[in-house]
Formats: sequence, C-alpha cells, structure tokens
Amino acid sequence: MAYRWGFLRLRVRELAEEKGWTLKEVSERSAIPYSTIKKYAQTPSLATVDYTALLKLARVFDVMLEDVVEVLEE
Repeated sequence: MAYRWGFLRLRVRELAEEKGWTLKEVSERSAIPYSTIKKYAQTPSLATVDYTALLKLARVFDVMLEDVVEVLEE
C-alpha cells in the first residue's frame, strides 16, 4: 500500500493582496521575520510550517487558521 504525504501551501500572498499589504507589511504586522514570510509566499509546497507562525498569520489577516493553509497532496 502506498501512502501519500501531504504538503501545505500558505496563502500569504493572496491574503496580503486582499488587504492591500506588501509582504514586508505582513512581516511587520505579524512579527514574523520577512525572510520567513517571503519563503512562505514563494514556496509552492512546504512539508513543515511553524504552528505559531500560522496562528500569527491567521490573527493578523483576521481569518480562521484553515483559511491560511491549503493542504496539497503529491
């Protein structure tokens, strides 16, 4: 039996665009380093993500945690 491993894609860029914010502004508002925000926005799929960062992003975008992540399967 083969198992499929799930990957995540964070919707940072889309959510920032909805608010009219740059990635730099997301970094400043969330207190997450810009390099991390940039990685989250540019990487098509991630195997691991810092849960605390997800919570901060959901809070700063004023959305549910589920709205920040998209589960991908490969």
